[in-house]
Amino acid sequence: MNPFIPFKKSNIAIVAGNANEKIFDSLNRLGVKVIPTIKHRKVHQSIAYHPDIVMHPVNHNTLVIAPEVFPYYNDKLCNLNLKLIKGKKELKGKYPLNIAYNVGRINRATIHNFKYTDEILKFYLQKENLKLINIKQGYTKCSMAIIDDNSVITSDYPIYNKLIKLGYNVLLIKPGYIDLKYQNYGFIGGSSGNLSKNTILLSGKLDIHPDKEKILNFIAKYRKKVIYLSNKNISDIGSIINLYCN
Repeated sequence: MNPFIPFKKSNIAIVAGNANEKIFDSLNRLGVKVIPTIKHRKVHQSIAYHPDIVMHPVNHNTLVIAPEVFPYYNDKLCNLNLKLIKGKKELKGKYPLNIAYNVGRINRATIHNFKYTDEILKFYLQKENLKLINIKQGYTKCSMAIIDDNSVITSDYPIYNKLIKLGYNVLLIKPGYIDLKYQNYGFIGGSSGNLSKNTILLSGKLDIHPDKEKILNFIAKYRKKVIYLSNKNISDIGSIINLYCN
């Protein structure tokens, strides 16, 4: 099962520390404790708080975390019955030196530019017997909104083309229309999360997105409901990493 989809309703969410306060409030009302991220000092300011840049859940109780921010998350998450593993590769300012942990997941496979994947993360992905699907795109997690184990939404054509050929269910949408400060636009994967097996979280509204109806129909096709965490336009906040912790 995809670790980005909690097997029970999430009670913990790792969220960008600079996200809209309304997102934090909405998650709290849903009974979810929010762990805000800290700023990574070496990557571009547009993604400096993004959780999917600095960590990856290998499975439902194991996270691999970039070494330079590991102490903070070790402190915040140490009592949550999670296994926390320090990655090896430190992140740097420019692409592709900032993509080591931004790995996409679908069913029993991972998708990334594995030339730049953190070696420790790659070891644990292989230990899970996951198929490694190599692609030139490095921001694969933030480019993929995970709807269920076999279904995603993306605006990245190479990801779409690769996954369609492998038999996955993929909705290709127009790029843009998603806010990301300091960049022209953000990505649908970075704007979403999974509260449970049946509920998709979106950071904001889709009203200005030309593919709004396609997106909502695709989600409904797989019997999922959508919760908007704010009334603002949808924004890329580096994914909402939802966890279920005892």
